[in-house]
Amino acid sequence: MKELLKKLIASAPTCKNGEIGAVKILRDYFEKCGIAAELDCWDQTRANLIAAIGNPDPEAPTLVLGVHIDVVPASPANWNTNPFEAIEKDGKIYGRGACDMQGGICAAAQTLADIAQSPVQLNGRVIFAATAGEETDSCGVKRFIEQYKDKITHPIGIIVPEPTGLEILRAHRGILWLKIQTHGKTAHGSMPHLGINAIEKANALLNRLKNYKIPHTPHEMLGGCSMSINRIAGGSAVNIVPESCAVELDIRTLPGQSKEKIIDSLKAICDQLQQNDSDFKADISIVRAVDALQTDVNDPFVKAVCRATGISETKAAGFTTDGPYFQKLNAPVLIFGPGDGTLCHKPNEYIEIAQIEQAKNYYKKLISNMLTE
Repeated sequence: MKELLKKLIASAPTCKNGEIGAVKILRDYFEKCGIAAELDCWDQTRANLIAAIGNPDPEAPTLVLGVHIDVVPASPANWNTNPFEAIEKDGKIYGRGACDMQGGICAAAQTLADIAQSPVQLNGRVIFAATAGEETDSCGVKRFIEQYKDKITHPIGIIVPEPTGLEILRAHRGILWLKIQTHGKTAHGSMPHLGINAIEKANALLNRLKNYKIPHTPHEMLGGCSMSINRIAGGSAVNIVPESCAVELDIRTLPGQSKEKIIDSLKAICDQLQQNDSDFKADISIVRAVDALQTDVNDPFVKAVCRATGISETKAAGFTTDGPYFQKLNAPVLIFGPGDGTLCHKPNEYIEIAQIEQAKNYYKKLISNMLTE
């Protein structure tokens, strides 16, 4: 597993590079273990990989291990080592993606390899789905669901091995990224009275949003939803009155919360601003939206994972994963993997080798319990 992890880190599957290099490493790994792997490639550098063991019948009970291949970029200046040259030290492996989530990939891949090379006979199948673009637009998992939703007729559960410190998460918030674009009228910088300054209009909006709270009912596990104003861009030159300005919001949503109602509440603010200023014009667009996740604590799959691991308590998290997309297979989803989630996207990211081993053992026990009885 360590060597596979080091190769995956070195492949640097960022959005710029794509996932093609990493999936070829995974394909070679599976083929050496006698496991057929299918590549789905597009746009030259983007790629998914699907591998499976056990009963190939589409109607067989199916457990899915859903991982994402891509990693966020890394600035070498902020690292103590080359972020894309894995370093093993003190029982840890350092490198971009080691925690998020190449360690989880390795635990899941080794699980399939160990079972395939053992005398164990599965009465169902395990699908390993490694998908592209989770850090940006989830393009890979969308492709996988579209291609496989009719090929998995008896799903029993999905594990997403994101770094949870081997805690079992059955709920997390969703994301709603919005862009509010204010519109003005361009003019020469020396004659601002002839224009309408879109940045000033955006400032009026920001003043209203500063203390704005999205109406919602708190969730029993996740608490409230949140909104953060994280990006603003406007103007083309210092001597030109700006005709547009974009304000981007990061909203974290709760299970069952309506995206449409959130957008309507923001449109109401824009309408009020226009009533007070006839020159105020703005429109709202969705940059990215991912549903929140919630799996019933009493679901048989949740109980099976708890029995296999000896972990009795399930938890929730504020971040977002590809889990809600996997829910479209009509199966319960749990987020459960090795690594400290607080290290994600940070310099000097690492994962403890012992946690990868422990995750693999948990996955093997779960598969044995659910697909060999």
